[in-house]
Amino acid sequence: MRKILALTLLLAAAFAWACGGSGAKQTTTDTPTEAYKRLFAAVKSKNTEAIRKEMSAKTQEFAKAVSARQKKTEAEVLSNGFTATTFSPTLPDIRDERVKDNMGAVEVWNSTDNRWEDLPFVLEPEGWKLAVGDLFANTYKSPGKGMDVRQREGSNSNSGTNGMQIPQLPPGANINQIPPTVNMNANRPANQR
Repeated sequence: MRKILALTLLLAAAFAWACGGSGAKQTTTDTPTEAYKRLFAAVKSKNTEAIRKEMSAKTQEFAKAVSARQKKTEAEVLSNGFTATTFSPTLPDIRDERVKDNMGAVEVWNSTDNRWEDLPFVLEPEGWKLAVGDLFANTYKSPGKGMDVRQREGSNSNSGTNGMQIPQLPPGANINQIPPTVNMNANRPANQR
């Protein structure tokens, strides 16, 4: 019985070593959503080095170029993490994580503009990183359309809106707080309504 237990433990240890016991950081539990949460926390703590760690290599290069072009410090350029979603006082709603190969994206609620912002991420050896620089360098390939785009396309094609944009409500919005729409028939004679 002891031999079987010892053999089982030995096999388990060998399996663990083969699957990543080399000491390298494992990213199997890392996701674009977790990367965004780390970025948000770094921005809120105003820790430029922590913000930089959540950026892809190309995004860090992009930040240096923007810094030189705008004659600002790199800390000023990185202060919001290249996304208006970090202006939210608390962690904003995050949805629709998509991953294809080493490219990923998540939608994050941008309360400043009242819209979903689709943020790009790329998987690097250290884990998922914000890929704004990759996007500008045209090396980022989207893992697919975000939920917001799919919903707008579906609404426009199925509702007979003839391409008119349907406004999106923020998460948790109360329909009773939305002002009434303009009466398009108000200036028409009664017999043409």
